[in-house]
Amino acid sequence: MSCGLLLPCIMLKMQFIVDLTMLKHGGRTKPWLRVEKNRVRVLITFSVLVFLVLCIFLRRNNKKFRSLGFPQQRWNSFERLVQFNPTLEFRNGTDLIWQIPKSPKAVLFIAHGCNCRATYFWDRSPTCLKCIGLPEERLLVLEALARNFAVLTISSAGRCWTMAEERIIVRDIIRWWTVRNKLENLPLVALGASSGGYFVSVLAQDLKFSSITLMIAEGMFDQMDLAADYPPTLFVHMPKDAYRKHKIEQFLKVLKGKGIDAAEVECPEFPLSPSIFVDRVPGIDQSVSSKLFELFHKEGFIDKNGYMKSDGRKTNWKEVVAKDKMISLDKQLFQHVQEELNLAFAYHEMTSLQSEQIFTWFESHIG
Repeated sequence: MSCGLLLPCIMLKMQFIVDLTMLKHGGRTKPWLRVEKNRVRVLITFSVLVFLVLCIFLRRNNKKFRSLGFPQQRWNSFERLVQFNPTLEFRNGTDLIWQIPKSPKAVLFIAHGCNCRATYFWDRSPTCLKCIGLPEERLLVLEALARNFAVLTISSAGRCWTMAEERIIVRDIIRWWTVRNKLENLPLVALGASSGGYFVSVLAQDLKFSSITLMIAEGMFDQMDLAADYPPTLFVHMPKDAYRKHKIEQFLKVLKGKGIDAAEVECPEFPLSPSIFVDRVPGIDQSVSSKLFELFHKEGFIDKNGYMKSDGRKTNWKEVVAKDKMISLDKQLFQHVQEELNLAFAYHEMTSLQSEQIFTWFESHIG
């Protein structure tokens, strides 16, 4: 039985003891009985506190978290806390985009997945005209900046990351960048998604990360000789991908067997709603969001409960939307919409829905 269900049972049982005591004495309120009743109440309070501490202890030691996954943050949730103002540079054959808050407490390096670029993490602005700000990527960066993490994103040289020369190039860029910006003494953490997750798992052998997060990637631990000082590792994955789930279960045992702190966060599927796109994608209003939802339901892309029947990549929704005269959706936002469809199906996609767990993980390991 879970803590949430067991606690009310304990409280009811303790209250029953108090009531039974009163019943035995005919409900009298003699002074000695009031003292006894107060003692029982103290006992109840103490028992509840002990129980709650025990639940917290057990929860922290059972490092498997299941996120409800339902989108909570809107695309503009952070506008009162932080604004995008990135710097775009070109070094060692690739572009890097970064932003440093006023009082940074740590540095976050983010490695994108295949077919993605550093520009996907930042909104288009006068300082980054090539940036496109995909929904999940931009929210992760905004969360990081709001928590006073300096953020550095770097584009891979090719379609995906490679593990040889490129690994050395990125290592040197990170070292150069942190020193130039006088951040070399701050804790360094990393997040990699898909191809970027494999890349970060290997890069962690070359740089001293306080902790890392591997998103929709199991890492390359079967090809590595793990040292005892390998950084604490959080796996954020979608259990619908059974192969990757199985590999992560294996690697969790490997890491823990080496004495390395490791945990996982599972990302389940969630239903679409008429407001999903207006909530998550800048540039889409409620009317378009509702029409998209209705069209996807009419075309059979989602079931009666709003769940995607297939991954967004395998659904011909773009062709259907392009033919619909009632929906005016900028084609530049097609990629943004597809990301949310992929995320809802929850097989393989970047996600910001678990950002609270991710940054709690980082912050718990930076001292």
